[in-house]
Amino acid sequence: MINKIWMKAAGTRAVKTMAQTAIATIGSAAVLSSVDWRMVISAAVLAGILSLLTSVAGLPEATGPSELTAEEAEGGDEDVTEEETEEEAK
Repeated sequence: MINKIWMKAAGTRAVKTMAQTAIATIGSAAVLSSVDWRMVISAAVLAGILSLLTSVAGLPEATGPSELTAEEAEGGDEDVTEEETEEEAK
């Protein structure tokens, strides 16, 4: 399960998660000089670790074609309602 594709996808997700966490933590300070940088780094690292652990459950972008369902392979979106599909058909 863990291969080069998985490591790249999981790493990308972890870095994005760390950046988002750092931005949110920095944004909670009233002014830049009052940012607790140890807390920002700690929160970002923890978010990155949690992201990697969550990725162990599976990454859609690292799933091979044999593991995709027929709907996923066709590019189907399970969040699309029947009404939206009917509107697209018109």
